[in-house]
Amino acid sequence: MDDDILVDRERECNDLRTLLQKPGPSMAVLYGRRRVGKTFLLQHVWPRERTFHFTAADATPELNRRALLDAAARWAHVEVDPRDYPTWRRVFEFLLELGDGMPTAVVLDEYQYLRGDATEQVDSALAAVWERYVNRRPKGPPFVLVLCGSIVRIMERLDAGDNPLYGRLDWKGRLEPFDYYDAARLASFPAARDRALAYGIFGGTPRYLAVVDPARSLATNVIQSMLSTNGNVRIQVETVIAQEHGLRDMSEYHAVLGAIGAGATDRNEIAQQTGLTNTAAFRVRLDKLVDLGLIEATRNFGANEARPYRYRLTDPALRFYYGVVARYRSELDSDTPASVWEEHVVPMVDAYMGLVFERMAVQGYLRFRQHRRLPMVREWGRWEGLDRDRRQVEIDLVARRTDGRMLTGAVKWNARPATIALHTTHVDMLRRLAESGHAWAAEALEPEAILYYLAAGGFKADFRRQAAKQGPRVEAWSLTDLYRSVRPTPVYRS
Repeated sequence: MDDDILVDRERECNDLRTLLQKPGPSMAVLYGRRRVGKTFLLQHVWPRERTFHFTAADATPELNRRALLDAAARWAHVEVDPRDYPTWRRVFEFLLELGDGMPTAVVLDEYQYLRGDATEQVDSALAAVWERYVNRRPKGPPFVLVLCGSIVRIMERLDAGDNPLYGRLDWKGRLEPFDYYDAARLASFPAARDRALAYGIFGGTPRYLAVVDPARSLATNVIQSMLSTNGNVRIQVETVIAQEHGLRDMSEYHAVLGAIGAGATDRNEIAQQTGLTNTAAFRVRLDKLVDLGLIEATRNFGANEARPYRYRLTDPALRFYYGVVARYRSELDSDTPASVWEEHVVPMVDAYMGLVFERMAVQGYLRFRQHRRLPMVREWGRWEGLDRDRRQVEIDLVARRTDGRMLTGAVKWNARPATIALHTTHVDMLRRLAESGHAWAAEALEPEAILYYLAAGGFKADFRRQAAKQGPRVEAWSLTDLYRSVRPTPVYRS
């Protein structure tokens, strides 16, 4: 990623810059999965000469405390005697005096390591010092303290009611990976299909996208970065679990991710494929992966809480690694990555893109909703299972709008234009589900509902005219529509 380019992140930039413009001290928390660009953002949002940035190590709180004091003293160009700062309170007092009356930002990166096991000690010390500082300088020079971290569940709880920092935060944001649209600003291949495939393979993690070279073919990028044993992105994805603090039995976590990447979705199926018994310990591992944001647990739209979860990998790069790279590991070890790409990956990539394209359909709707004068959506989901006649049904998109009405749709990663069969099949499945007692399916057939179709290869010339005859409003988008040049509605994910 070019050092001068900040892709997306408009809301976070505006909010954080505003904090350093208003008088007095402000405390902010920024968190998110590793490699989504938190540090990059914080190093570019304010002038570097007015920003002190410290990254804690995965070490003891004592070592981090000493390292923090030393780094802050160097930044301020002052001499300090560590013996004068024997506690966290004294170190935090020193930090809050940085800046010499000028607008100053202090970033404590990987704050969860700063805390270590001394959670209450560090948070309590900061809360006490901060309270006095705020009361003493409510209208003083702008000063922003940012607590940044990558262990989501820890950082989310910094403003929980039982945390000493509760009520002291002026801003809190979660940084998410790029969606398909912003990913294409880095993987800017000329063809829209290649941009979509790049998102499906590399995902939206800025660190992965930074190695993509649009001047070369998509195939060359995938072969060199994802399939090659020494591929930059492959190595990073392989170490995702190892980078997480406090996890044990790494092989079991890898096995769970591998089973889900290979297509297992329900808990029993994952347990069988991994050889792990469906015990409380196994369920803890699933829950931990959900907490880390690596997998998501969903139910059919409208299902009650007694229905089992289905599990999916959230990051397309993880899904490609565990679903494709890991599957052909032996071939990649014994043959060239280029041969594996041609003989194995290319024939399966269209089937692989199906679920990715569903995710892109939701992201595209959110981005272009306002431009297309479409209603807001309260809840997105999908539905798959059997109707009352035991026939298979799969609805790619099911959404409850904020006005209470329904939106459903079908997504097709196709090369040739879709025919009216896409519409008639979707409507038929809705009718079967409505006859099976699913009230939302009946609502989806009402005139006020919306039918939203996304087909990569576009549609036959008479598709919209024929589909519009049957009542609900029809939105039919092609891959080109997803990458239109009209400025999209900002998508706020923090």
